[in-house]
Amino acid sequence: MSSGHKTVTFFLTVICALLLVILGKCLGWPLWAWLAAAASLVAAPAAVALISSRRKNPLPRELTLEPDLPIPPLERREQRVTRVALPSDTPDYDFIFSATVRWYPIDAPSDAPLVSPGALATDAVLARARTISAQRSPGRCTLVQHELNGELGTMLPDPSGRVYAMAESVDLTLPDQDRERLAKLSGVRKDEAVWEHERRYEQNKRSYLGDDVLKDTGSAVVWWLSRNNDRIDTTVKDIGLLAQLSSAANNQDVPEPFRHLVPWPEEEQEDDGEPSATDLFDRMLVMMGFTEDDPERALFVDRVADASEKAARHETARAIRQRFDPQEDPGTHDEPPPSFGPS
Repeated sequence: MSSGHKTVTFFLTVICALLLVILGKCLGWPLWAWLAAAASLVAAPAAVALISSRRKNPLPRELTLEPDLPIPPLERREQRVTRVALPSDTPDYDFIFSATVRWYPIDAPSDAPLVSPGALATDAVLARARTISAQRSPGRCTLVQHELNGELGTMLPDPSGRVYAMAESVDLTLPDQDRERLAKLSGVRKDEAVWEHERRYEQNKRSYLGDDVLKDTGSAVVWWLSRNNDRIDTTVKDIGLLAQLSSAANNQDVPEPFRHLVPWPEEEQEDDGEPSATDLFDRMLVMMGFTEDDPERALFVDRVADASEKAARHETARAIRQRFDPQEDPGTHDEPPPSFGPS
């Protein structure tokens, strides 16, 4: 009988004795009734103790010896991984990876070696993250972070088959210096694309004027006729200027059939003090309809000045540039355009 049972039996015996005393007093029991009641009070606890001793205890004895043993702590199955470098698709530009790794062990054979499940889980998560990041641009850091959150959010077994692992709360960043470098490179590429577009545009314009419009006097006349809305009389008057212009653009003398149409020959200019070449060129620009704010005017002037240089008319070329483009330095006209690549 346990101590609890003994305590309950004692109190029941005392209560029963008090009830019998009260009942005997009220009923006026004889002596023999009092003796019988006393005997029953003594026999009842003994019977209860005998019955209790024969009943089997439902709890093993070893579990009742120390009832206040501490509960063993639960195994921790997560850990935070911070600031791990992951490669990108651009050399020397690494992502900085942080995440919470979670896992649970897989049942293993009894003879399997002991392992560190946290280490296996972390290695498996980093391998999965590295496979994705190595194919992504460092300039898309935020997008790659969301992609990793989705890809690593599924429990998958590690290569050893000992744990299931996943990651959550993924944080992916780039160092500040790398972010600044990428921004500068992007700006340079954009500027270079604009400059290349402008250069091709100018080359196309030069090619159009030199290889098409001013290819010969006939082409120049047709072009000038189209620009003057088919005004034949104006075009006929300008044939001499057009012949002189196309010949200068091709580094050639004015063809014989058009020489008599060329106004103010150079010999007469020297002898009679006629207007200079730049004066005549100015008049030609006005007659051709070029205004000072016309972007094609500067290109046209530059083309004629280049042709004069190639024809060894250096003074004329210099005078044209000084008069029609005074801000340009003739000495640096033929320098190549600046490079937008890194120094």
